[in-house]
Amino acid sequence: MFRILFYEPRIPPNTGNAIRLAAATGAELHLVEPLGFDLSDSQLKRAGLDYHDLASLSVHPNLDAALELLLPARLYAFSARSETCYTDIAYEPGDILMFGPEPTGLPAAVMEDPRVTTTVRLPMLAGRRSMNLANTASIAVYEAWRQHGFAGSEPGSGPGE
Repeated sequence: MFRILFYEPRIPPNTGNAIRLAAATGAELHLVEPLGFDLSDSQLKRAGLDYHDLASLSVHPNLDAALELLLPARLYAFSARSETCYTDIAYEPGDILMFGPEPTGLPAAVMEDPRVTTTVRLPMLAGRRSMNLANTASIAVYEAWRQHGFAGSEPGSGPGE
């Protein structure tokens, strides 16, 4: 399936929501340290509900360590500053969808890393700075999964089911 990479996430509920996203879609979630919270944080646990055991979650000490494990694969860096729209990509299983920390996004040095296949963005109205990290990851993962017919999903599954 697809791999979500959160580079130095700061807000526990966003990572908790990403744990639920990974569990619901079969995506892997990879976190690059330093984290802005402890993995035992109550907000993280509350947002992830009872999905922690159903999600594939890995924590890496730095980006190099994460990419050493995940590459070779296509690496898409999400940024509001990109020109390429996320829907213009033909995603492949194993692709890495990388997102930056909530207050700042990915630093220029990460977006310019030669291992990044391309940078992509979600469209927003003019004058808007960014979207919520968990929401952005959800939109991207579901687009990638949609392109593959939602492989492995079950009819009747969804909110409140």
